[in-house]
Order: sequence, then C-alpha cells, then structure tokens
Amino acid sequence: MKLGIMQPYFLPYIGYFQLLNAVDKYVIYDNIQFTKKGWINRNRILQNGKDALITIPVEKDSDYLDIRDRSVSVGFDKKKLQNQIRESYRKAPYFNDVMPLIEEIINYDDHNLFGYVYHSIVKICDYMHIGTEIIISSTVDIDHSLKGQDKVIAICKALGATEYYNATGGRELYSVTDFGKENIKLNFVASDPIEYKQFANEFVPWLSILDVMMFNPVDKIKEMLENYKLISPLTPKGELTSPLGRLGGAD
Repeated sequence: MKLGIMQPYFLPYIGYFQLLNAVDKYVIYDNIQFTKKGWINRNRILQNGKDALITIPVEKDSDYLDIRDRSVSVGFDKKKLQNQIRESYRKAPYFNDVMPLIEEIINYDDHNLFGYVYHSIVKICDYMHIGTEIIISSTVDIDHSLKGQDKVIAICKALGATEYYNATGGRELYSVTDFGKENIKLNFVASDPIEYKQFANEFVPWLSILDVMMFNPVDKIKEMLENYKLISPLTPKGELTSPLGRLGGAD
C-alpha cells in the first residue's frame, strides 16, 4: 500500500495533488504546529500577468499551537478574496466552471483553520476526480508525541504501508535505511515542468491549483497529475526538476 503524508495547504500547487493522486491513502496532518509565513493559509495566483498572494487570515494566538487549534480570523473578508480571484480570472476559459467551486470553498462556514483548509482540499479532489482515501492524522492510532521521521514511520506501520511517497524536499529528512528496516520503500515525487496558456502572458509556473483549473479542462488536469517522476533517495539534487521546498506552491 502506497502512503503519502502532508500538511494541509490552501489551494496548493499541482504537485500537492500529484502526490495525493499517486498514493492509495493520504494522511493530512492536523496535530502538528502551525507555521507562520508557511503555505497552510496562503498561496499564489496570477494577477495582471504576475504572481500575487492570497491569504486566509488567522486569529492571533500562541505560535506553539497545532494547526487544528488555530482559527480563521473573524474579520476575514471573504467577499474581498472572491473579488480578487474573480477579477484576476474572469476572462479565463474555465472561469464559469471553476469560480462557483472557489466561492463555495471560500464561503465554507468553519472558523477552525484545519477544518476550513481540509474542506478545500476535499472539494478540489472531488472536482478532479481523485479517489485517494484521505485520513486525518490525529485519528491514526500512534504515539502522537513522536516527531519527524519517527512519526512518519509510525503512521506508515499503523496503516500498513509498504511504500512511502513524499515531496523531494523530504530527501534530507528521511533515512532510506531506517525505512528499510521497517520494510517500507521510500519514494519521492518530482513534478515535471508543466506549462499551459495563461491569457497572452509569459507563463508563471507553480501557482495555486486554481490557476491550473481556470485554464485547463478536467481531462487535461488529470493528465498533468501523472506528469511526475519517482525519484530515488540517492538521486543528485541537480537532476531534479520540481520545487524542493514544499507542496503548497513553488518559491
């Protein structure tokens, strides 16, 4: 059984969904620490030919709280965010298909940050017909005080995984030897270059999945989900083509 594990990201770039689509089960962390200036509550869209940030504001709270213990700000102006996206993409070829879904995601009535972002991931998966089983990390029967690689291996063992898939940035975090001792094969997903027409602009890569959806039909997006390589833990970094740092979007 192939397993992936990742943080929840708001409307992440296509590499996130390539990983999700590549595995049989996908665990989304709710009980790890929220990171400021990360990609849990923000991403990038195309605006006037350049990348622009979209953000879900969160309530001020302790920096040490888990994602599931953080809240969406009561002052979140959902209409403003919708208008920003609408004005950026109203002339995109699939705007009429995609915008109602984006409005449903933004208007979702859940002030819990994890619940809000998790819902957005599930809705995007439904749109793209991704059938991978999604599991919330806190529901897995392990010692949740474990950290890093130890926690990942514990989740893999609890769910019966024989293969673990991760983003290429995890190559420095995980030991192929340690996974091998547990009879778990370690794989890394590296996105191939993906390019499509964005109005008449020079292409801006690795934006939010909503950019992909606005400019491409679902059947084309399904093809893009297969547009990656499985990388060995020993492959030199110079041979990689995809972003190394994260799966929310590309730096």
